[in-house]
Amino acid sequence: MKHLPIAGIPRNTLFSPNHIGNDAAIFSATVDLLQEAGFQVNVYTEQEFSEKPLQEKFIFTMLRGEQAIRRLQQVEKEGGISVNSGRGIENCARERMTQLLMQHHIPHPDSLIIDTDEMVSVFPSGKEITSCWVKRGDFHAIHREDVTYVRKAEHLKEIMAEYALRGIRRVVINEHLEGDLVKFYGVAGTDFFHWFYPYNLRHSKFGHELINGKPEGFLFSEKHLKETCEVTAGILDLVVYGGDCIVSPDGIARIIDFNDWPSFAPCRTEASQAIASAIIKTFQKQTI
Repeated sequence: MKHLPIAGIPRNTLFSPNHIGNDAAIFSATVDLLQEAGFQVNVYTEQEFSEKPLQEKFIFTMLRGEQAIRRLQQVEKEGGISVNSGRGIENCARERMTQLLMQHHIPHPDSLIIDTDEMVSVFPSGKEITSCWVKRGDFHAIHREDVTYVRKAEHLKEIMAEYALRGIRRVVINEHLEGDLVKFYGVAGTDFFHWFYPYNLRHSKFGHELINGKPEGFLFSEKHLKETCEVTAGILDLVVYGGDCIVSPDGIARIIDFNDWPSFAPCRTEASQAIASAIIKTFQKQTI
């Protein structure tokens, strides 16, 4: 395996809102560890990867651009191996992720997936829509306006109209959950799992953690949360993952977001070691 050429594709800065430095740092740390392990790492931008022939069979990537995802999926069809996979990255688009979480009964807020010209007043469970979150369905949030907290149902029509004006045709509506906002990071198939309260660390992308406010410190099972995340990662076809959940006063953690290869900013050293190890293990399986 040593001296094997592998391709590394970092994330286009467009898809790193307010975390450009953090995303670059975890990618760079992973590259360094793979090089120390003896791999020849060739780094390509998303654009270079999308437009030029690829010689390497093995890939690790944080890419998110639609053209790059399609290219990655084609490379995989031709025998390429990637961490994360093109399917996994695509599955993290909001609408697709929400569908999969609901289909597999992952603990999750009541949710609807609708067109922006539709009007609704209840969730599928029959629960009336009151305070909720509107999120663009076609992609990850890359602007603050891609995720909107709606305090009262009567404001929903206006918010939906704003999304439609921006050319967004599909949205996910999540019920607002009261409780502690917890952010987590993991690497599937390893012991690595890290969680924290983003409010306390002022770790923010768009400032939405202020809605739930200062955490109360509700007790919950870290073991059970990790198990839920591992199952979710399997459903979405991810190795390197992260996300957010709300812990209710009774200790139940409900997943509100799940992403491919986040920044791992508070735990970069330990995370990069787990990521590099998982990448090497994945590639080794394919060469035996």
